[in-house]
Amino acid sequence: ERPDIDARYQNAVSAITGQGGWPLTAFLTPEGKVFFGGTYFPKSDAYGRPGFKRVLLRVAAYYRDRRDEAVEAAEQLHRQMALVFTGPQGGGALDRAHLETALASIRRVFDPAEGGFGGAPKFPHPSTLALLLRVHARTRQDDLLEMVVRTLGKMARGGIHDQLGGGFHRYATDGRWNVPHFEKMLSDNAGLLHSYAQAFQATGTALFAEVARDTANFMATVLADPVRGGFYGSQDADVGPDDDGAYFTWAMGEAKEVLTADEFAVLAEHYHLHGQGEMHADGRHVLFVDREADVVAAVTGRTVDEVRALIASGRQKMTGARNLRKAPYVDTACYANWNGMAISAFLAASVALNEPACRDLALRSLERFINEGYEQARGFVHVLGGDELRLADDQVQMTQALLDAYEVTGHVRYLRIARGVIDAALHEFWEDPGFRDAAKSTAIALEVPYKPLQDSPTPSPNATGALALLRLSRLLGTDSHRSLAERLLAAFVPVLAQHGLYASTLFIALDDLLHEPAHIAIVGPRKDPRTRALHLAALGAWRPDRVISHHAEGEDDVPVPEVARAMRSQVKEPTAFVCSGTSCAPPVTTPQALAETLSAFREG
Repeated sequence: ERPDIDARYQNAVSAITGQGGWPLTAFLTPEGKVFFGGTYFPKSDAYGRPGFKRVLLRVAAYYRDRRDEAVEAAEQLHRQMALVFTGPQGGGALDRAHLETALASIRRVFDPAEGGFGGAPKFPHPSTLALLLRVHARTRQDDLLEMVVRTLGKMARGGIHDQLGGGFHRYATDGRWNVPHFEKMLSDNAGLLHSYAQAFQATGTALFAEVARDTANFMATVLADPVRGGFYGSQDADVGPDDDGAYFTWAMGEAKEVLTADEFAVLAEHYHLHGQGEMHADGRHVLFVDREADVVAAVTGRTVDEVRALIASGRQKMTGARNLRKAPYVDTACYANWNGMAISAFLAASVALNEPACRDLALRSLERFINEGYEQARGFVHVLGGDELRLADDQVQMTQALLDAYEVTGHVRYLRIARGVIDAALHEFWEDPGFRDAAKSTAIALEVPYKPLQDSPTPSPNATGALALLRLSRLLGTDSHRSLAERLLAAFVPVLAQHGLYASTLFIALDDLLHEPAHIAIVGPRKDPRTRALHLAALGAWRPDRVISHHAEGEDDVPVPEVARAMRSQVKEPTAFVCSGTSCAPPVTTPQALAETLSAFREG
């Protein structure tokens, strides 16, 4: 509930020990400044770590006997953090070389065998996948798409993907995505829902659509309020202190109890239900796809159709049996930043999968936040029903969700609110060049301002803010928004180019700045079926670098792109203009012509 506090103490402990994480242990002076810390300490000496009792006794003795030294160490760390937390600042011209440097750094850590980036523990990186998809759509560099396809395919078949309940666990403890940490976070599932929906649009791969659907279904049934809207924060990994993901894992005897002999024979091959399981403590099995249906058919002497039918019936029985178990606790707090991500992901899924239910839940959730958590002059609260804490991440993620809602629905009200949220964010959080994480008026831990730049693992608030500013500048024709985004990127991009994996959202924003997106302006009466057909064609085209504006008679909030204004006066029927930078394609009046234009037209 207080990511601002967490960020400061995580960074402080990391500076001392070289590592942060959860649980975090920090020892503080009376002023709240850190002089010693660590992550997990066992109760007694174990795993090469001192026991917590030993740590407490030594730290107490150190502070008692050498207090001046401890206080000075804390003060020195505090001074260093004050310099670092404002963000490293570069300068100079922004160019494509910075983007290429970031992509090269991502290529170096890609795992070509198992997908993903780096080794164990292996985390999803949805922002990196979004960057790769975006640049591939523009450049057609095959290796960028191959990294996405390999990663999403391996994750879909791995144990990090809940093979029965849908959605994704927090991360994999191994390099093959098979043994997860079982917690399920809204932020991770929102990011991956977006990844799979976009990858389906880019490739047409049926597996990606299937995973997007099961992730959306998990989020809608477990992590959402179905009546009022709003998405919940997370589902725990366990149901008790001695549990290690038992709700999600299986003993072979448990599987045999609910399956027929034929179903078990097939699912044992499909999900590797053989011998000792992957969970070292109790030998239970994590379900992951070890063999595809055609291989199982060859091994078991059945037809592929028979195998698929047995997999389907067996999965249904195992899901029913699992539903009878006590499920891990769900944290029902509704956080604005993660809800913004989830709303955007559900709107993207509604388009990619043609699922109106996803659109409905997204808009219901957005309306709840507008009604219960938004003030015009201050923006969104961090958590519904909580205190008055407001964070920059809440404002920029909800701005993106509002702009997505505007593009999907055409309702200018969402655009108006989005502009108001950004105005509030600039007033409360902007400290040139960039956004502080907490409002200037907020009492913050350690009294150290902090400008979050990296994706850790959710998208950086400053990078997301730059994207929102650029979007608004194109939709509203406001140079001031673009100028702020450019200042932010010029300050931080040059010094982070070598860290593309952890700053991918920043480089999406850089790509957006350097390569003008396709601005699709749809002109026509809102209720005219021809206008709606053009709108659907604009939404459905795979152009991750596009913005959509709607222009009906009597609605003057949104200006037609300047380069298309002269042509608008000649429009006699619903028409779409596609512009980029200072050039426009010829206007079109049919969905087919619009799709063809979007496929061929690029920045002039």
